[in-house]
Amino acid sequence: MATKAGFIGLGIMGKPMAENLIKNGVELAAFTRGGVPAELTQAGAKACSSPADVAKSADIIFLMVPDTLDVERVLFGESGVAESLRAGQIVVDMSSISPIATREFAAKVREKGTDYLDAPVSGGEVGAKAASLTIMVGGAQAIFDKVKPLFDMMGKNISLIGEVGAGQVCKVANQVIVAATIEAVGEALLLASKAGVDAEKVRTALMGGFASSRILEVHGERMTKRTFNPGFRIELHQKDLNLALATAQSLGVALPNTATCMQLFNACAANGSCAWDHSGMVRALEILANHEIGQSAE
Repeated sequence: MATKAGFIGLGIMGKPMAENLIKNGVELAAFTRGGVPAELTQAGAKACSSPADVAKSADIIFLMVPDTLDVERVLFGESGVAESLRAGQIVVDMSSISPIATREFAAKVREKGTDYLDAPVSGGEVGAKAASLTIMVGGAQAIFDKVKPLFDMMGKNISLIGEVGAGQVCKVANQVIVAATIEAVGEALLLASKAGVDAEKVRTALMGGFASSRILEVHGERMTKRTFNPGFRIELHQKDLNLALATAQSLGVALPNTATCMQLFNACAANGSCAWDHSGMVRALEILANHEIGQSAE
């Protein structure tokens, strides 16, 4: 197993993912625009001056940045990863970006003799810290097998979905389900509260039945306790639903409920809540109902 790795993007998700690699004995070179956190350098990470510098030091290079344009800039911009790529390296993009762009990026990287995996994740900050992320991978089996021991340091449910781009398609599908479920949980708890029933007691009761879900458990509690610190920011889920809707349009597929969830996130953003946890979608529903979960029914 190659133990020389690079990590680019050390935000809410990337930092704990990089920490878990270091804890497992991986020699890590790191870069992020705001500067590598002291906790990582103290733990043994090498702080690099650019993405190209990371690529000089690593056999496997992980990316964890916000959006498609960020990945493109990190890979192919000035002092980008591509400047230092060599045959035999592997680029692993764990960001959530366009499946179409992913295939284009992979083709350009392969021109350098470098292999490519797309490996977006689900599980949020909690999963990143606990090394329990779900990792959805697109790429060749042989390359997946080489990186799998490092994936095991960051996640629990790790699946090779198909060829390059398949991981991003799977992540888009995941985000469609998550958004729709947040919306459904928000409607249900709002209905209960407006009817004069304790929404938290309703949530607890439903956890024992067929409506039980991880989102009802975690995000439903955020709604009843009014704790909307991220987690996973609304603006990032907006980005993912944009990817879902753009991909659907290119394929001629209608996603009506996804479009509704996107509009609810847009309403939250318009009211200054784009940095809230995505469970804050319920605020848009509350505005429509003129009622906040937990307040006395009129």
